[in-house]
Amino acid sequence: MNKLSPIVLPLVLSIAATSAAAGEDEYKSLETLRETTLSLIDVLVESGVLTREKADALVVQAKTRATERIAAETQEGVVRVTYVPESVRNEIRDQLKQEVVAQAREEGWATPNAIPEWASRISFEGDIRLRYQSDSFASDNAAPRDYVLAADQGSLSSATRAPDYSLVDSNGVPTGNTLNDQDRWRVRARLGLLARISGQVSAGLRLATGNTGDRVSTNQTLGQNLNKYSFVVDRAYLRLTPNDSLTLTGGRIPNPWLSTDLMWDDDLNFEGVSASWQSQTAGAFRPFATLGYFPIKSESEPTSPDGRTLLGIQIGASWIRSPMNRLRFGIAAYDFRKFEGRREPDGAYDVINSKPATADYGSTQYEHGLRQKGNTLFATNASVDSNQAYYFGLAAKFRPVNLTGVWDLGYWDPVHVLLSADYVINTAFDRAEIRRRTGRDLGNDASATAWRLGVTVGMPSIKLRGDWNAFLVYKRIGSDAMPDAFNDSDFGLGGTNLKGYTLGFNWGWDDRTTLGLKYISADAIASPTLVDGHTFGVDTLQLDLAVKF
Repeated sequence: MNKLSPIVLPLVLSIAATSAAAGEDEYKSLETLRETTLSLIDVLVESGVLTREKADALVVQAKTRATERIAAETQEGVVRVTYVPESVRNEIRDQLKQEVVAQAREEGWATPNAIPEWASRISFEGDIRLRYQSDSFASDNAAPRDYVLAADQGSLSSATRAPDYSLVDSNGVPTGNTLNDQDRWRVRARLGLLARISGQVSAGLRLATGNTGDRVSTNQTLGQNLNKYSFVVDRAYLRLTPNDSLTLTGGRIPNPWLSTDLMWDDDLNFEGVSASWQSQTAGAFRPFATLGYFPIKSESEPTSPDGRTLLGIQIGASWIRSPMNRLRFGIAAYDFRKFEGRREPDGAYDVINSKPATADYGSTQYEHGLRQKGNTLFATNASVDSNQAYYFGLAAKFRPVNLTGVWDLGYWDPVHVLLSADYVINTAFDRAEIRRRTGRDLGNDASATAWRLGVTVGMPSIKLRGDWNAFLVYKRIGSDAMPDAFNDSDFGLGGTNLKGYTLGFNWGWDDRTTLGLKYISADAIASPTLVDGHTFGVDTLQLDLAVKF
């Protein structure tokens, strides 16, 4: 309290002394000053800036000194009447408050048992979502047995766009499901931490439900015999901001791209490093750029001796004509390196067991295991494996170019109209090269383009009770426009080779609590098995209750 004494003590001392010695004309003014000062002290106590013990001690000390001062002046025969104008009283009050708050922050005595300094640099966030989901399959869908036959034609040119539907159990019964409707209850929980290490360094960590086998979903389906759930590391990264324009991020990082769920699922995080630059100019046109490098499969993995990587670059801009008229757009180019499959040569070497390949060779280094469904595939087994299960690789290479735009019209604030458009074309798609690689002529039964149009009306985000929005989205995703492993896992139950629409409504049931309803209808564009006449379609209904904290 040493720094406060020069201000607080003279003020209280003056009040105590002049209350006894002032003339009748000044009494009301001084009484007002006294009450104002004592009220200020009470406010500081109530707000936690001063403790009650320190405030009481301060007043007692001031009264004691005032009594001594009055006694001394009485002996000298001196009587002083101090008049403090209102403007001066206001100035003293503001100065006192500022100094008390500053000293409290500096010395950490604002409240008893004050938290450590490092704790003030850490913040938490999280959310929990409960979902009911109903999947209704079209009655004319190709049956799981059709997928099994398409994947096992007795020829290495066998192909399918959904090999996981062709799996069978030990009795030879297909385990896939394309005909039986299913209802599920699901839950998602996420807890994140952000640590501000310094003005230029921060770190992030987030845990989530889910498992290490599904990169595009953090849902946990209820009905696990009352067993516990897995909680996995969803994000773990360091972030450097050398200046206001440049951001460097590395680790398991949030999606760095301007994008929609056409190309990247909302729950997908990236492993690698990214650098983002955002212009800080005050004008209406503000450009940005992002670079990224992401190792998808390490070269140390025996089933991928060459490794697989993703390189990306995106440039774009924000165009802010007014606070009620904002447009953000970008163009990105991605290079999925060494993703395409290759035929295992005859006499291939078994890198798993360090011996020449035999008929029971249980793996192939050219298999593509990162998939949902939709991409055109081909069997990569060597001929010695012809009596074994097929392993599939991607028929096409992938170097997609992605154009994305979001237009926010807020003339009816708080109601906004958000228009979004997204287009993808795989510039590496080449039918002749696919024929040379796979031995199969796809004809026109493949597509290298995808597009998405969406409109949302209402509040851009649901934060408060009574907030709402409604949205409509249409998608058409060609079979080989992009790798099917990373896009929306809900639309058509995930992947490419799908077309259809999504209709939804969100309502703020309470502050930071959202009730959502979504209906998704999707159908296959081309044959899901590469067999004429085979189809796939599914309608999905989702009812969500979600809270954020």
